[in-house]
Amino acid sequence: MDWASVLTHLEGEVVAAEQNIAHGRHEEIASWGRRTEDWVPPSSLGPLPDDLRERAARLLQHQLAVAEELVERIMQSQRQRDLAARMSYAPSRPTAAFIDRAL
Repeated sequence: MDWASVLTHLEGEVVAAEQNIAHGRHEEIASWGRRTEDWVPPSSLGPLPDDLRERAARLLQHQLAVAEELVERIMQSQRQRDLAARMSYAPSRPTAAFIDRAL
């Protein structure tokens, strides 16, 4: 395994996350939000070669943009869930009652 293949793998994960967001795949989006482990590069790789630094920087910017979109989607979902909860437990609105009798 080398740095180029590691970056290719990470780029694929970011593109997959971006596609999940674009296609509204809620379960996949939620699973990204539940990730708790930070990525740590394998120690056997050594330092990132200079010729891959620009690619790695672009990847990082792409990851941050997708992460920001994930956060926005999660917050939007929470707002919708909160609104739905308030609507379902709100007191019922008064309704008109009509009495059918001859005048």
